[in-house]
Amino acid sequence: MHLADYLNAFRQISVRYFMVAGIAFIFFYVLLRRKITYKKIQSKYPKFKDYAREIGFSIFTMCLFALVPLIFIKNKSVVVHTTFYTKIDQYGWTYFFLAFPLMFIIHDTYFYWMHRLMHNKKLFRLFHLVHHQSTNPSPWAAYAFHPLEAIIEVGIYPIFLFTIPIHYLHFFIFFLLSIIYNVYGHLGFELYPKGFSDHWFGKWINTSINHNQHHQYFKGNYGLYFLFWDRMMGTIRDDYSEKFSEVKSRKEIITTTS
Repeated sequence: MHLADYLNAFRQISVRYFMVAGIAFIFFYVLLRRKITYKKIQSKYPKFKDYAREIGFSIFTMCLFALVPLIFIKNKSVVVHTTFYTKIDQYGWTYFFLAFPLMFIIHDTYFYWMHRLMHNKKLFRLFHLVHHQSTNPSPWAAYAFHPLEAIIEVGIYPIFLFTIPIHYLHFFIFFLLSIIYNVYGHLGFELYPKGFSDHWFGKWINTSINHNQHHQYFKGNYGLYFLFWDRMMGTIRDDYSEKFSEVKSRKEIITTTS
């Protein structure tokens, strides 16, 4: 394990975070702010200190995340015991693409249950309170974790490596898509269309409104990508669909002066 490997891993993670969260922030919180404020899930905007806190904890999270490839991939004594492979032909292109929905299902399941566990009264303040300081989250909150939570969050990495065959490109593409959806979940604006929360397909997909409610009220809506577990376990908020409809039904108020 070398410093160069660590810095390369940190660079990849940080570029993903700052690129995706930065683009979202610039468009929704700067360039389009005046035009789309009425669409914001919570009408108020976070303060500068909130953005600074979110970015600060996210940077520390990425420092921890960057250690994981060194421990499991770059460490020859460990990687030989994993399912990591380097030649796509070993499992074929069909498996390569089918692995992605499987990865999202595994991650969503892992996230739901560890998320609910961290909401236990005995664990919440120690693990999860830092993330919930963002009661009105911005895109920068995507990685704003306490170091202990960051360790749990990145636990999905070794889970993949010891359960299903994983190629480097699986990790690269999966974590890019994951941070995109994570930023969307903390965006503060809803991108899905009106009626999506009640649609036969949309009712199973997590939304920015759904996760925003979780940050605002602290209870319910524990899913990441999907709502399978929330609906099966009865943890989805009763007012979720109502809130989704209210946000997507808002009309811009145009004032004129004579």
